[in-house]
Amino acid sequence: MLINRKSPSATTITLLLTAILLGAVALAATLGFLKVSIIDVATILLAKLTHQPLPGGIDSVAATVVADVRMPRILAAVLVGGMLGVSGAIFQAILLNPLADSYTLGISTGAAFGASLVIVLQIFGLTLPSGVSVPIFAFGGAIGTLAVVLFLASGDRRLSSTSLILAGVIVAAILSAAIGFLKFLADEQVGIIIFWLMGSLSGASWQNILLLAPTALLGTMVALFYSRDLNIMATGDRAATSLGVHTVRLRTILLTTGTLMTAMAVSVSGIIGFVGLIVPHMLRHLVGPDNRRLVPLSFFTGGFLLLFADTLTRAVLPVEVPIGVLTALLGGPFFCILFKKRQRNGATAF
Repeated sequence: MLINRKSPSATTITLLLTAILLGAVALAATLGFLKVSIIDVATILLAKLTHQPLPGGIDSVAATVVADVRMPRILAAVLVGGMLGVSGAIFQAILLNPLADSYTLGISTGAAFGASLVIVLQIFGLTLPSGVSVPIFAFGGAIGTLAVVLFLASGDRRLSSTSLILAGVIVAAILSAAIGFLKFLADEQVGIIIFWLMGSLSGASWQNILLLAPTALLGTMVALFYSRDLNIMATGDRAATSLGVHTVRLRTILLTTGTLMTAMAVSVSGIIGFVGLIVPHMLRHLVGPDNRRLVPLSFFTGGFLLLFADTLTRAVLPVEVPIGVLTALLGGPFFCILFKKRQRNGATAF
């Protein structure tokens, strides 16, 4: 059976990735234009959490930068990357295709269209609470995209991954044109939409964390709850049904869960592609295809990958490059390699 493939202990890998992620968060908080020692970072965060005054010797400007600027952005990177990793694992498990993720299925573009629509409406004077309306419109756009993709692919009774991915490409192309029209309507303020669509965590706040954290927890727990059923579905729909798995209900629940996680991520960071594609695929080679391991590890690894990319563009590069551009530059070649590898192995493109 696939799940009996020898691989490192899930507990060992989880503890290792947790330690690496915590260390990366601590290190990232020290980096930036204003250098802050890791001891000062710990002191500042402890004072903020306990509502105690800052000890003498701690610069108040450094405290503000660490607590109100860097930490929300760092935590947003971890949560967004984790959610994209888990949603990618969900889509790949459901479609049994390593080329599937929210980006290739067009769901990210749908969420971006919904969020961009809010921005344009606000530019034209419609008063909307952005902290609520952007996530709602992003989720509406993502769910609408998923519904259209499923409708277009429904001509294939097996609802194969080929049909779904090709439908996703078609819908994404249409939505990209629609986003272009919204950028035209934005006129002089088009830069707001362009930078946001290229992906950025520069505007992350604690309000965003309060939105992302419950979504990440709920989505990951749902995926974990159904991870055994996903393993059974790998044997085929007929075998899964005979073993008591309601495949249609399972697909509906998990597609909605993955779409929700993608929409919330896009509403905060804009479009960040290829994280959901790369992370589950790499982990599948490391720990095997057992989704009971793959789902939680996808969260940790996705969070670490996006935190690394964001820290690189924020604190290392001379100019801050939109993080979506950076992940696309890294993920694009990976996608091409994976595509060619499947062709050499005799598989079809999708």
